Amino acid sequence: MIRSKPGAPRRVPPRLRSRVPGLAVPTALGATAVAYRMTCPLAHDDALAARLISSAVMCALGTGLVVHARHRLLRELRRSRRTAETAQNALLRPPPPRVDGLAAAAVHLSADPEARIGGDLYEAVATEHGVRAVIGDVRGHGLAAVETAAAVLGSFREAAHDEAELAGVLRRLERAMARRRRERDLAAPDAAAASTAQQAAFAEEFVTVLLLEILPDGGVRALNCGHPWPYLLTGARAEPLVRADPLPPLGMFPLPPGLPTVPCGRLLPGDALVLYTDGAEEARDAGGRFFPLRDVLGEAARTTPSTPRSVLCTVLTELLRHTAGPPKDDVALLVLRNERHGEGTRSGARQAARPSAAQPHPTDRLQSPA
Repeated sequence: MIRSKPGAPRRVPPRLRSRVPGLAVPTALGATAVAYRMTCPLAHDDALAARLISSAVMCALGTGLVVHARHRLLRELRRSRRTAETAQNALLRPPPPRVDGLAAAAVHLSADPEARIGGDLYEAVATEHGVRAVIGDVRGHGLAAVETAAAVLGSFREAAHDEAELAGVLRRLERAMARRRRERDLAAPDAAAASTAQQAAFAEEFVTVLLLEILPDGGVRALNCGHPWPYLLTGARAEPLVRADPLPPLGMFPLPPGLPTVPCGRLLPGDALVLYTDGAEEARDAGGRFFPLRDVLGEAARTTPSTPRSVLCTVLTELLRHTAGPPKDDVALLVLRNERHGEGTRSGARQAARPSAAQPHPTDRLQSPA
């Protein structure tokens, strides 16, 4: 314990100093009530009029105390929300309008009206290896999903610059998931005290991840761990970028020794990629019909001008109209449009972008909605 020198002024702790202004009004109201009760003759008069006046005075003082407490709680709530929004924006921050010649826009729609972020994640950064983007979806909701998303995003933001190969980035994300599991286990050493539902959730924690790398010449390469493939907006069409089978989601099984990237052709000037989480395709209306994401993206591609922001506005407007309210699952969308001025014919590059016959069979996730 640190003692102050004799004669030196005592320092008020910062926490107590911040509470002093808030105590002024309650103290003044309490002192007024005590002074009225002890000094005012009406407080000791048994007449009906005197009692009514005393009751009115006490009610006024009590109302002032309640109003002050309410305003103080509202200020604390607004301060807490600002702090939470700052932390959320630092975790799931919007991309800059341009990322190394690519126009970018992103949006996240939380299924929880009280939360701005959940288990969905996205990021796009310009590196010396090209523009690298990630989009993912953590299984589950709540704080545990947010913590897992934060671990994956933090690892990607470092690995995207450090790793020369996209496979190295994915292995860094896998190690981040492994650290997350160890930290969770250390934080809850008494596994027997956890409920059956909590143990099952811990055992099944995983995240779907899609990694994209867009080179300066427009070449696109990808690694996919259980995530929906993005759509390519070219001209007035919306087509799946590729139809290769993905790897299992991170956290379910160890990654295989070899991680060959999937070539996805070239992203020509004016073309756009739409990365999304499955909450967009699996949103249903009152009749149980899925949201026709591919058709809506085709409609957005036909609008003029077809900017990333206009694509997002079209999708969100139609999605909320389809679900007649907030969706049941989180939705994240990231749009990257090539606005570089490069050479090369569109027809030749487009032929290279189409999947070859040697590629694996298409997955059911990429079938067009009914």
